Amino acid sequence: MDLERLSALLRKILMVAGGVALLALTFLATLNVTLRIFKAPVSGTYEIVSFLGAIVTAGALGYTQKRKDHIVVDILSGKFPAPVKRVLDAVSFAILLVLFSIVSWQTFVYGKRLLQTGELSETLKIAYHPFVFLTALGFAALALTLFLDLLETIWIKKEDPR
Repeated sequence: MDLERLSALLRKILMVAGGVALLALTFLATLNVTLRIFKAPVSGTYEIVSFLGAIVTAGALGYTQKRKDHIVVDILSGKFPAPVKRVLDAVSFAILLVLFSIVSWQTFVYGKRLLQTGELSETLKIAYHPFVFLTALGFAALALTLFLDLLETIWIKKEDPR
């Protein structure tokens, strides 16, 4: 399996996890609001919504990067010639690759520390290191996607003579 297919599979799995988390988050928030009317809110909603929100966000990072669905401000770069844009894109991808690789690594280290100490959430007393590890995986998927974008940007394809 090549790197692009592995990256696509990882992005797809994380997007599904993010979608499921979004549905669960929406259901829980709606249920909590509804039950508040009857003075019986769901205990620990804030914690669960926070954990699910992290999964939603982390799950979408690589997918969003691949589709280039993020906000781009190109007031100046839009006027540059194509070779200059290509160099700027490569530099940008390289910087972001380093940044998000470090973020993924440090998030993983934090998850390991939570696992080793057995730290639990405050209200519900559930282990939250799995959510931290999933977030680290989301950042790793983003870093992998940025790496592939960098390779694609610096790989100069020759024109097909046909």
